[in-house]
Amino acid sequence: MTNARTDVTHFKLSIADRVATVQLDRPERKNPLTFESYAELRDWFRDLHYVDDVDVVVFASNGGNFSSGGDVHDIIGPLTRMNMKELMQFTRMTGDLVKAIMHCGKPVIAAVDGICVGAGAIIAMASDMRIATPEAKTAFLFTRVGLAGCDMGACAILPRIIGQSRAADLLYTGRSMSAQEGEAWGFYSRLVSGDTLETEAKTMADRIKAGPNFAHMMTKTMLNQEWSMSIDQAIEAEAQAQAICMQTEDFKRAYEAFVAKEKPVFEGD
Repeated sequence: MTNARTDVTHFKLSIADRVATVQLDRPERKNPLTFESYAELRDWFRDLHYVDDVDVVVFASNGGNFSSGGDVHDIIGPLTRMNMKELMQFTRMTGDLVKAIMHCGKPVIAAVDGICVGAGAIIAMASDMRIATPEAKTAFLFTRVGLAGCDMGACAILPRIIGQSRAADLLYTGRSMSAQEGEAWGFYSRLVSGDTLETEAKTMADRIKAGPNFAHMMTKTMLNQEWSMSIDQAIEAEAQAQAICMQTEDFKRAYEAFVAKEKPVFEGD
């Protein structure tokens, strides 16, 4: 059995009852990302695919905010002095964080309060599910600092969540999307009060955790892979995925529990 790394230094991490809670940990600065936190988060999510003691991840807010994105002084300033090779290394690293979240094999819930902008908005976007408080302000700020809106997969992923025109609105202008817009557009599945955000995220995580976690991994894989498939290819891929799940012990447990008129207890194998 392989356990998730807990010796992280550039973000806050707790693991309890198979749920990992991740937080950026600079609340006095609204939780900006640094070169170091980007890299450590990328590596941690990459490794998560191979661990056995985490079934669900909650990427949580801290101190009333989710993330203010890349740190102006620690990241944006140094970027203006880098050469092209160094810049490509950085932009590929940030994109690798998105890929790591999407391919970690575990459902990821973003619990968003307050400021959620720039790379912070991208992390929320890359998560499987997003809930927020009415105070959440989400913005893809890249044009505000003279960059294109096509950062870290935004032009591919955001239109699939909220639609092409709405995504273009946010990516061209860099304006803030209110929590109410985010819920109406499907970016957030629901809004909850700040007092209950942590509880709501944990309840969602516990409900997912109680399900068949090997099958959840297959669901996450298909949700990501089928973006680039035809309908025929997707149907065939799902046939193969479901046949694999039909050989799990959880499938047998569910059948036996149904016959016995009991609630199944899944074990993820």
